[in-house]
Formats: sequence, C-alpha cells, structure tokens
Amino acid sequence: MSCDAGVSLAGWLTELAQPGQVRPVVSAPDPVLARAGAVVDPTDPAVVQLAADLVATMRVSPGCVGLAAPQVGASARVFAVDVTGHPKAVTVHGTFVLCNATVVSATRWRPGREGCMSVPDLTGDVKRASRVVVEGVLPGSGEPIQLTTDGFEARALQHEIDHCGGLLFLDRVAGAHALYQRKVYL
Repeated sequence: MSCDAGVSLAGWLTELAQPGQVRPVVSAPDPVLARAGAVVDPTDPAVVQLAADLVATMRVSPGCVGLAAPQVGASARVFAVDVTGHPKAVTVHGTFVLCNATVVSATRWRPGREGCMSVPDLTGDVKRASRVVVEGVLPGSGEPIQLTTDGFEARALQHEIDHCGGLLFLDRVAGAHALYQRKVYL
C-alpha cells in the first residue's frame, strides 16, 4: 500500500480493534534507549498488543506526538505517531503504528527544536529532513506501506525511527550549545 500526503491511516487503528494498556515511559539513561531494537514479526500477537499499548500511552501523555517501543522498555522496532492538532503539523496521516520502518528517501534538511518524553528536562536543535519517504509494515495485517510526508510529521517519524535504532535526539544535536532546559508551564 502506498500513502500519499493527506491520506489517513486511521482505518488501520479501527481494524486493530485491540485495547491498549498504558505503560510507564522510561527515561535516559535507561540502557534500553541505547540499544537498537529487534526486527519484529508484525503479525505476532505480542507485537499487535505492543502497538495498541504505544497508542494508549501516547494518548494519555500531553503533547506527545510519537512513542517508540524502547521508550516503554521494549527493545523492538515499533513506534506510534500522531501529529493531529499540533500547531506545526501541515501534513497529517492521523494515528498509526509502523514496524521495522526505514527512511528510504530524505531531502530538504532543516534544523528544528525537539523534545522527548524519555528526556523530560531538555530540548535540542536537531537537523533533519523536512521531506521523507518511509517504508514500514502495519502491525496486525502485516501490510507493507510506503509513506511520503513532510514538515513536522517527517521530523516525528525520523525521531521515532532513531529511537528504534537506539538513538536519542541528544545523539543528533550539534553540541551542548544546541541543548536547552525545557520550559515548565504551570
């Protein structure tokens, strides 16, 4: 299946029809965050449950636009993304989970500020492609897809793919000068 910008993957979530459990999010320097996740079988019931858990955890986490399996303690190449409603999002594919995703094309590199639930006290400037083509597999059906996106959603996908590879945004910043204390709003 190929998804062009503007096509929603929301139907996939309905087909999953599996309730997710909210899992605790691990913080750096937990070693699971520094390990490359294992390639998974997207049709494995444990992977389908993990996918549902990622979505459930993401939904109860204010401001969260993506969550990868290592962030909930699972060393696996699975992540959820949903940039719906984010003020920086232009291209939005809704809520979706991908397994074993890779970036196959990346263009238009731009710096941008990133934060992470696993690094709760810092944000940082990271240079990423603002247009990407990503290939992955939908959990449950095992259907391969190719997703083309740009802007904020492209940044979120690259951030989560990095998590699956054992990288944090801290590994991508140019140096200490590009790190900032996260603002706390009361």
